[in-house]
Amino acid sequence: MATRAPAAAASPAGGLARLWARTSLRVKLIAGMLVLVTLGMTVMSAAGASVLRQYLVGRADDQLRGSVGRAIDQVVPQLESGQTRITVRIPSEMYGQVRTTDGRSLGQNEAWSEAGHPRLPSDLNKHVDRPFTVTGTGGSTWRILAEPIPGGAVIVLAFSLEEIDRTVQRLVVIDAIVGLAVLAVLAVVGVGVVRASLRPLSAVEETAGAIAAGDLSRRVPEADPGTEMGRLGRSLNTMLGQIEAAFGARAESEAAARRSEEAARRSEETARLSEERMRRFVADASHELRTPLTAIRGFAEFYRQGAARSPAELDRLIGRIEETASRMGLLVEDLLLLARLDRQRPIERRPVDLLAVAADSVQEARVLAPERTIDLTVEGGLAYQVLGDEPRLRQVLGNLLANAVTHTPEGTPVEVRLSPGTLRDEPAAVVAVADQGPGLAPDQVERVFERFYRSDEGRSRDDGGAGLGLAIVAALVAAHEGVVRADSTPGEGATFSVVLPLADD
Repeated sequence: MATRAPAAAASPAGGLARLWARTSLRVKLIAGMLVLVTLGMTVMSAAGASVLRQYLVGRADDQLRGSVGRAIDQVVPQLESGQTRITVRIPSEMYGQVRTTDGRSLGQNEAWSEAGHPRLPSDLNKHVDRPFTVTGTGGSTWRILAEPIPGGAVIVLAFSLEEIDRTVQRLVVIDAIVGLAVLAVLAVVGVGVVRASLRPLSAVEETAGAIAAGDLSRRVPEADPGTEMGRLGRSLNTMLGQIEAAFGARAESEAAARRSEEAARRSEETARLSEERMRRFVADASHELRTPLTAIRGFAEFYRQGAARSPAELDRLIGRIEETASRMGLLVEDLLLLARLDRQRPIERRPVDLLAVAADSVQEARVLAPERTIDLTVEGGLAYQVLGDEPRLRQVLGNLLANAVTHTPEGTPVEVRLSPGTLRDEPAAVVAVADQGPGLAPDQVERVFERFYRSDEGRSRDDGGAGLGLAIVAALVAAHEGVVRADSTPGEGATFSVVLPLADD
């Protein structure tokens, strides 16, 4: 039981402490101000009442001293004449008594008051010559002054303090009423002043909430730097600037790390794809070269065995070897061209008249395939001039026309169209080679620009080539910062479009 008492006693104090801790700063300031004003007014009221009472009691003492002198002048002749009943004329509000030193009354005057009369102490002789206070009948208080009289008597005058007490009480009541009114006014004014003074803190709180929500660009409103809120706001803004800069640097660092990681992944993926393409390229190139080399070796073995007995047979055998070697040389040239383009070596860039290149390519195709109808259509009134390598652009159109002639039945018409277009929102020239052949399936369209890909697997290498023509077209167009695409529907022909940026005027 002894150990629980302190905890029980401390519980109210702890509750008050928790209540005070939960109280807002505005309420604390107003409550503190009102408490201090109340204490000050209470002290002032108490001091005023005490001073007023002392002043009024002092005036009563002065009246007693003035009246006791006059009363002695009245009493002394009566005592000298031997009167046994003494009469004293004093102010009506005073009580007077003449008595012997042993306490016997020789005469008294009752005060004209409802306060009764004072109760005189038995040791009155000890209080002579100085005023003092006693209680009276009815609970009243009196101010007493006792003075000795020649002849062995004592005159006692008393002044009731009832009116003085009422005056002091009225003053206290007035002070309380005025104090309450002042407190009410101060409370209203204090609420306004504190609210206005703490408005910058509300702005700080709002800014802190916005920052906590993620808006690091918010700042505390600027105030007079000579005030506490101005200095606090400036310090907070400086701190927020540093925090924002730190978060920005961290975000930038994380973004840079992510970019580096993504670049590393892309580089790794690019390297892997490049390695795969290189392996596939080497394997396909080896396979494509093996065929003519095998043919040349077979023809040479055939000659060594003496199979060619006549000059005609010998000429035919040498002709086959030369034809195979020429085809192999063309294949090697194509492979070397693709290798150079893969290394992204810059090409020569000069103004090229694309219309002239298209016209020459169409004319050459007509010479190589006289049985075909190959037309050139020009749309728009543009000067189709691009920046590039003219021989390579001729090779692009030559390969596209050769592809159209090779992979369509004899007599199938081919059309070359030159028209204006756009590339990356900039003016461009579009060269399209369209045929009316059997067309391509969707899966063939997707792979038609791959190296060593042949859409018609039934064709021999002698008839259909090595499958590098369209791959070279795609690489050359990409080197000219253009694009090439294939559009085809089975049974309705195919269209290969090359889009190149126009040269600036």
